[in-house]
Amino acid sequence: MIGQLEIRRVLPHRFPMLLLDRVTELVPGRRVTAVKAVTCNEPFYQGLGPDAVAADYAYPRVLLLESWCQSAGLLATWESPEPDALEGRVMLFGSVSGVEYHRPVLPGDVLEHRAAITRVLDDTVIIEGGATVAGEPALTVGLAVLAFRPAGELRPGDPAPALT
Repeated sequence: MIGQLEIRRVLPHRFPMLLLDRVTELVPGRRVTAVKAVTCNEPFYQGLGPDAVAADYAYPRVLLLESWCQSAGLLATWESPEPDALEGRVMLFGSVSGVEYHRPVLPGDVLEHRAAITRVLDDTVIIEGGATVAGEPALTVGLAVLAFRPAGELRPGDPAPALT
């Protein structure tokens, strides 16, 4: 099992945006299974008042996808981590497609993310997978494209020449 120290060694994310608790299986260059426990102590639940209904406690879909993407990113960078986003290579999510949400995720649910590399092209990795809760599908990701770029190329610099 891979815990927080190892996850933080690979990913640049930190509280409140580190959305993985542990990794239960990792086959470098092939696949990963990671876990995220959703609790009512998540920062985005703080604004819910006493009149909140059950649907208000559904884990935001964008965070469900972000959590899965973090597991995919961990898989893509496990063998060559660079968690300092200001130096080295920066991991960018270029796109995701085929995303389907199957059920709401609520406090008390434990997400199990599965991601598998389907193709590697130079500095680009294509990954597919999804997330389940107690074996029931919660999210499907048809494919996600991760691109790696040198940090120096992404910093603001000289303005681009004007097009004529």
